[in-house]
Amino acid sequence: KKDIPVANFIMHEIHCSRNIEVCRYCSELIAKSEMKTHIEAEHAQVTCKCRMKIEKCLLKDHEASACPLRPALCQFCDIQLTFDKLQDHEIYCGARTERCGGCGRNILVKDLKEHPGVCG
Repeated sequence: KKDIPVANFIMHEIHCSRNIEVCRYCSELIAKSEMKTHIEAEHAQVTCKCRMKIEKCLLKDHEASACPLRPALCQFCDIQLTFDKLQDHEIYCGARTERCGGCGRNILVKDLKEHPGVCG
């Protein structure tokens, strides 16, 4: 996948065909002697804590952005929950009320950010 001078091309082609393979999973060029290690390190199937089977190389992205058991913070109380429980918690948490120090009214927690603009 690189430009090779014409004078070196035949030797380069022989070297590559003997020593390099294309990974059948990710199309990367890997030394034949390292292919087994590459497949085990990058493409072996692992099970996430959410019980989803996924390639090892994709696990970090899955855990960070798609796993229903990834950590998430409530926008109202900053408690850490799993993502799959966040929505129900925020509905409950945002429906609580707190007394406004300015007007003395009880304000829904979900409306506290906008309240100063209409307070008084």
